[in-house]
Amino acid sequence: TPWIKAAEAIGGVAGQVTKSALTELEIEFVGAVGSLNLKPLVAAVTSSLLKTLAGGEAVNMVSAPVIARKRGIKISEIRKDFQGAFESYIRLKVITEKYSQSIAGTIYSDGKPRFIQINGINLEAEPQQFMLYTTNTDSPGYIGALGTVLGDLGVNIATFALGRSQKNGQAIALLGVDDIITDKILKKVRDLPQVICAHSLVF
Repeated sequence: TPWIKAAEAIGGVAGQVTKSALTELEIEFVGAVGSLNLKPLVAAVTSSLLKTLAGGEAVNMVSAPVIARKRGIKISEIRKDFQGAFESYIRLKVITEKYSQSIAGTIYSDGKPRFIQINGINLEAEPQQFMLYTTNTDSPGYIGALGTVLGDLGVNIATFALGRSQKNGQAIALLGVDDIITDKILKKVRDLPQVICAHSLVF
């Protein structure tokens, strides 16, 4: 059950930030999770991802693989031995007609899922019901500017996770908030000069 929840969270992020037609999903199961029955985990990732892209079509863990095949989406399962800082994790790579992106998650000792990497950038964030995800340039003042915009709009921040590729390179922020990030709030966030893209996430 904990790994199902992690798989759903990973797929949920990917589905909500994917804006181009899907062609392939590569799902890596690293370490101990690779010894589990992968069929329900693959179904959990796929169904969670497709729910936001199905255009009203009913999606669940049973129908998701069928829908993916109908849409010509190739799904690859990859088992890997333990590597890196985490003994076990799931990494999803989404390949579209225009680009690819990836997200990885694991289970901590408390039994709860955590996001640990997005597009190769390490961070640590527990999934929340409402979240704000931004990709931005790594420059001084961004955290303050983002906090000010959200504060002015009455958005209360519950959690704040950051990661960056390198100094002055590309960075990401993943925030847990108390209420849904509306289109109005997103527009204000996207108007910040450091922001490359911003997404409202709901789980």
